[in-house]
Amino acid sequence: MRKKILLGASSALIALTSIGINVVQKVPQAIAHHTPEHGVQQPIAQNTITQLRIAFPSRRDSTDLQNKANQVAQFLSRELGMPVEAIVSDETAAVEALRANRVDVAFLSSRPAIRAEQATGARMVLAEVRSDYSGGNTYDSILVVRKDSPLRTQANPQQTLNQLRGRRMAFASRTSGSGFIIPTGDLVGRGIVTGPDRLDSFFSQVTYGDGYSSALQAVLRGQADVAAVSEYALNPPWITPAEASQLRVLYSISGVPAHGIVIDDDVPAPMRDRIINALMKLNQPANNGMFRALYNSTELRRVDHNRHLAPMRQALQRARLEP
Repeated sequence: MRKKILLGASSALIALTSIGINVVQKVPQAIAHHTPEHGVQQPIAQNTITQLRIAFPSRRDSTDLQNKANQVAQFLSRELGMPVEAIVSDETAAVEALRANRVDVAFLSSRPAIRAEQATGARMVLAEVRSDYSGGNTYDSILVVRKDSPLRTQANPQQTLNQLRGRRMAFASRTSGSGFIIPTGDLVGRGIVTGPDRLDSFFSQVTYGDGYSSALQAVLRGQADVAAVSEYALNPPWITPAEASQLRVLYSISGVPAHGIVIDDDVPAPMRDRIINALMKLNQPANNGMFRALYNSTELRRVDHNRHLAPMRQALQRARLEP
């Protein structure tokens, strides 16, 4: 039996309530118990899922997501032989929905996936692969500078990063994995800073944007010397090809966990396997188009929850940040 804790995401709960998400319907399934008067095993009730709800968080590079998610839900409904509903929300709301048993499955990035594990026992079972991920189901966190910057990639990471002392750093946001947590964990791990509250002891200026675009624009406009983003942020819709041509990668951190599918631990093992098998059929050529339309992913790949999320967990621990 899992233990659930309150995440404090009241705003997310209100948002989910406003779109009318109801508790996943479950009905009794027979299992045996002893009946003294007959001396035989008789059925008692156990929950089994008869309706599935999946959370699809919105992303900057996804458009018309509800309609696209509905197509995937209809496909899964046919495969599973039960109603499947697609719920579009942000990731905080998706984790809260898992905690409150309003959804059973969610497509999450690594930090919310760790939060979902802590809150609900949910596990990541599949990860996306994208053509703009250099590691397949992992990608790089990168530090980007202008092409004409005097900063140069050196013989080893320590020398490269030491050049940044006294420079102006633009992080994508305070919550971004590849645009803040991973690079901050790297800086702490190498002894360059002692924690996220000490970044200003190394950099002359630290700013936090509202996403990859704002951090990259700060460098393009000369407001920052270096930006921390994901490798795929050097493509539209975050910046134009012309803007990308003015930038270069100074430093890379590989192995950032890709987004993936998490399944609540309340889902019985046989149903969990059926869900995974149905989702894997999205890799087949006849079905792959509807999957690619969601988030520009090319396929889903089976992953070990702990191994896949280990780099993010380590970065959070190094940076002494909560999931």
